[in-house]
Amino acid sequence: MSIREVLYLSQEDVIAAGGLDMAKCIEAVEEAMACHSRGDSVLPSKTVVRWGDASSEATRGRINAMPAYLGGRVDMAGIKWIGSNPMNPQKHKLPRASGILVLNDPETKLPLAIMDTTIISAMRTGAAGGVGVKYLSRTNSRIMGIVGAGVQARTQAMAAAVVRPALERILVFDIVPEHAESWCREMEEQLGISCRTARSAEEAVRESCFFVTVTTAHEPIVKADWVRPGQTFIHMAGYEDELAVVQKADKIVVDSWVEIKHRALQTLYLAYEKGMISDTDIDAEIGEIIIGRKRGREKDGEFIYYNTVGMGIEDIAFGAWIYGEAKKKAIGVRLPLWQKPLWV
Repeated sequence: MSIREVLYLSQEDVIAAGGLDMAKCIEAVEEAMACHSRGDSVLPSKTVVRWGDASSEATRGRINAMPAYLGGRVDMAGIKWIGSNPMNPQKHKLPRASGILVLNDPETKLPLAIMDTTIISAMRTGAAGGVGVKYLSRTNSRIMGIVGAGVQARTQAMAAAVVRPALERILVFDIVPEHAESWCREMEEQLGISCRTARSAEEAVRESCFFVTVTTAHEPIVKADWVRPGQTFIHMAGYEDELAVVQKADKIVVDSWVEIKHRALQTLYLAYEKGMISDTDIDAEIGEIIIGRKRGREKDGEFIYYNTVGMGIEDIAFGAWIYGEAKKKAIGVRLPLWQKPLWV
């Protein structure tokens, strides 16, 4: 048979197939990170389309192309094409980020599926933070701090609740107090965990066992003297902390040091660029800890700095699982690629 079809999944289809299942997302992302450290993946550096220099992303946004192949149990190739404009919510009443994920058969290279990736991308980013919490925070952690009350704060909290089921309280700070208040109401109901607004970013950091920064800031927020022994810093965005915070770390863990250097925008890279740290100061990539090649948290008193930049293999991993679930549940629309190929 020469007939070929592509499965199209809308955002509603992605959700119906399990797109909001954080436990499954964490499982998929952890597999991707493990495969990466085993060398069972292909991860070209992301290509960024921007309208100006790096600082223009704060107002005009960007579009990222993230191709990848993931082996292991997944064995899938594809690409995420995702646009992000910080002005979208206020100016257009649209999500900041939106895009599509294309999955390809690694054998024939034919496209298998095209799906909305807005949910997938947000979920896998939360899961990447959650994997850091799982391996790098103290097992008796009870309080999570969050700076920034947007979409990413939601998925970071969802992931933390999965990997630290004994979590008792979440402190969240946002420069718009109303955002933090509505976030707390929503997430307390969803997670069944006490959520309250912090009076400052400092309070959210100081009072937490582990804390995450998920903002659009291009100036440092977190100060070194806020951080105390035993905490874990889940650094998800750009230049959100003083360079001295990096120097204070007992252990530095990343998702991909190569990709952090390629992106060249996060605090950890800036510390490297200024000669404050070197390649040898990176203790591990998180995948190396997952597969047992290196150690995560070894002492309760360690301050661990965990920096992720995001890898396309994470999108492939979760997208492939959703694709499988959609096929099992007969979700989505099958679109003809061709009835018979014109040229062979």
